[in-house]
Amino acid sequence: MPPKSVSALRRLRLVSVPEAISFLLLLGCSVLKRTSDFNAVPVMGAVHGVLFIMYVLFWADAWNRVRWPLGRAALLFVLAVLPAGGFFADRALRREEEAGVIAARARKEQHARRADAEKP
Repeated sequence: MPPKSVSALRRLRLVSVPEAISFLLLLGCSVLKRTSDFNAVPVMGAVHGVLFIMYVLFWADAWNRVRWPLGRAALLFVLAVLPAGGFFADRALRREEEAGVIAARARKEQHARRADAEKP
């Protein structure tokens, strides 16, 4: 996996958990708005909105770079609109990112071995 693909996965991972947390907080604020005088929905709505937009932008970038099949891309998008789905997306993306890093290190090591073997 090219380094830019791994970076795209990392960016998507970094925003997935805060997006999930903000969604859950927004749901909690929505309940509090209806059961008390506390109204933090406008603030949490804005925070969640920004994080969701970031998630969608990073998701599109990762899909473009990693070339996921349509089903995988759709699953990661659907996880963004489910409460706590970002936690599951983070776990799946972490595995994929780690596999990409391992593959890149193996290619680099193999390239170094070939270079050493070609030296007189």
